[in-house]
Amino acid sequence: MQHPLLEQLRQRPLLCDGAMGTLLYARGIPYEQCFDALNLTQPQLIQSIHTEYIAAGAQIIETNTFGANRARLEKHQLDDRVRDINFRGVRLAREAREIAGQPVFIAGAVGPSGRPFQAPDEQRLSELRNLFREQIAALQEGGVDLLILETFSNLAELRQAVLAAQEVGGLPIVAQMSFYEDGHTLSGQSPSRVQAVLSDLGADVIGANCSVGPAGTLDVMLEMIAAAKQQSYTHLFSAQPNAGLPTRIDNRFFYVATPDYFADYALRFAKAGVRLIGGCCGTTPHHIAAMRRALDDCYGCGDSVVLQEKAKIAPLKEKIKIVEQEAILPQQGTRTRLQEKLAANEFVVSVELDPPKGLNPAKILEGAALLQKAGADCINIADSPMARVRMGCIAMARLLQDRLGSETIIHFTTRDRNLMALQSELLGAHALGIRNILALTGDPVRVGDYPNTTGVWNVDSIGLIQVIQGMNAGHDAAGSSIGAHASFHIGCALNLNMTDEEVDHEIEKFRRKIAAGAHFIMTQPIYEIAPLQRFLERAGRPPIPMILGCIPLHSSRHAEYLHNEVPGITIPDAVRTRMRTACERGHEEGLRLAQEMLSEARSMVQGVYLMPSYGRYDVVSELTRMLRSNR
Repeated sequence: MQHPLLEQLRQRPLLCDGAMGTLLYARGIPYEQCFDALNLTQPQLIQSIHTEYIAAGAQIIETNTFGANRARLEKHQLDDRVRDINFRGVRLAREAREIAGQPVFIAGAVGPSGRPFQAPDEQRLSELRNLFREQIAALQEGGVDLLILETFSNLAELRQAVLAAQEVGGLPIVAQMSFYEDGHTLSGQSPSRVQAVLSDLGADVIGANCSVGPAGTLDVMLEMIAAAKQQSYTHLFSAQPNAGLPTRIDNRFFYVATPDYFADYALRFAKAGVRLIGGCCGTTPHHIAAMRRALDDCYGCGDSVVLQEKAKIAPLKEKIKIVEQEAILPQQGTRTRLQEKLAANEFVVSVELDPPKGLNPAKILEGAALLQKAGADCINIADSPMARVRMGCIAMARLLQDRLGSETIIHFTTRDRNLMALQSELLGAHALGIRNILALTGDPVRVGDYPNTTGVWNVDSIGLIQVIQGMNAGHDAAGSSIGAHASFHIGCALNLNMTDEEVDHEIEKFRRKIAAGAHFIMTQPIYEIAPLQRFLERAGRPPIPMILGCIPLHSSRHAEYLHNEVPGITIPDAVRTRMRTACERGHEEGLRLAQEMLSEARSMVQGVYLMPSYGRYDVVSELTRMLRSNR
C-alpha cells in the first residue's frame, strides 16, 4: 500500500510551506539563538507560524527541527535534549493542523550536521548516520508523515542521512541538495550526478532547496528531470528555492523575490514535472498564498476537503449520498442501524475519530468519508480525549450524519458535566438523532490542557448508564417524566488488560454495567488473544454483544510507546519483537498482526473497534477493507 503523500504527489503538485527562520528573525529572535529550542521555550510562536502557513494554503508543513541534531544542539549546550526538541516540534505542527482542521501533511525537517565534512572514513560516516538516526527516530516518534532532508551541500553527508532514514523506516523520504549559481553543489556535484546517486539510494522524492532563487533552482530541476528520463527513473521531484539572493540593509538581510514572482515560478516548476513545491529562506506566508492561488487556478485543489469559501472542491454531498434526517422523536423501541446489525449477528467495524481542536472539521470529515468508503459501519466520536479541549462530540456526530449519512457512536463522559448538564445534553443528542452512546467516566483532568480544572463526576460510568436507561424508560434521574421513552443504544467500556489482582474487581464492575442497562461492550485494545480468552473463561460469555478494541501498530517505536507510556495498554514481548524485526516494514507487519489477532477472535466477539494513531486513517481504512473482504 503506497503512502498517501506519494499517491497524492503522483496525481498533482502539492504545496509545501516557506521559511521558518525568516519569520522568527522578523519577530525578534536573533540568528545566534537556537531556533530549534523555541519548540520548548516559545511553543506558541512556533505554532502560530505553522498556523499561518496552513491558512495560506500549504498542504505540507515542516517541523521547526532543521538544526535539531546532536552536533548542532551541542553548540547551545542542548545535546541532551535531542528527543525533546524534535518530539515537541512535531507535536506543535500537529497541534496547528488539528486547530486548523486541514488535512495537511507534517514533514520532519532534517538539516546537515553542521560539522566540517572532511575526507570521509568509516568511523566518520558511522557517526553521521547515528546522529541523523537519533533525530529521525524522535521525529517519527512524534508522528511525522514524511521526512524532508534539506539544505545539504555535501552529497556524501546526505547519503548518510538517507540511509539513517531508511534504517528507522516507515516514512517517505524527500532528499534535497543545495546548488549555487554555477549549478553545482558546494562539493562540486552536478544536478544529474545528485539525481543518479539519490535515485540509486531509493529516495522517494529528489530535489533542491535554498542557496539560489527560483530561476536557478528551476535550471537545476530541469537538468535533474532530464537525466532521470534518460535513465528511465520514475522518481518524484521537489523544489524549495530561496526568495532570491539576500540584500543587506542596516545589518539586516532582506529577500527581494516577490510573492507574484514565486507564483509564476510555481507554475513553471509544476509544468516541468516538479511535484513538491515550496519555499526556503526569505519566503513567507504571502509567497505561499500566491503560489496556492496560481496552482489552484491551473490544477485545482485535488481531493482534499477544505471548508473555505473559495475552495474548488466538490462538496462531500456530491461524493456520498446524504440520507434523510432521522425523526426527532423515534417510535419507542426504534433501533439504530448499529443496533439492528448487532441484533442480526453481523460482524461490525467501527473506527474512532477525534474531533478537531479548532473550528474546522474538514480533516475529520475527509477521514470519515475515506473510512466509510472502505466499509466501516460506524464512526466513534471521542469526547475531548486525554482531557484536552476539542469540538463537542455531539456537534461532530451531527456533522457526520448530515454530510455523510454516517452511523455514529459518541463517547460521553461524566468528567466535565454535572448531573443536570449530562441529562440536558443527552436530551439534545436524542433530538439530533444521535442515539448510540458509549458511557464513560473520562480521563483525569490532570493529564490535559487544564490540570487545575476540577472534574465533576457527579456519577461514574455505571451511574451514567443508569441515567440513560432511565431516559429509555421515560424519566430523568429525579424520576420526572421526559414526555416519551428515549431510544438510546447504550455502550459500556471493558478493560481486558487486567492483572491477576484486578480480574475479580474488573469483572464485578463489568457485571454492574450490564445490570445498569448496557446494551453492548467496547473493549480497550489488545494485541494477543489471551486476555480475551482469560476474561471469557472467568466471566463467561457476555449476554450482550462485545466489540473488540484494536490500535494497528505502524512501527516498533509506536509499539514501545503504547506499551510503556499509555495506561491500559499492554503489548506482549512477541508482538514487540515482530515489530522490531519488521524494521521499515513495520506498517505492513502491524496490519498483519492486527488481522491475525482479529481473525482468531472473530468467533468470540461481534465486531472490532479500530483506533488510528497520529491521524493515520489510511492504515485503519486498509484494515477495514481487509475485514470487510473476510465477512
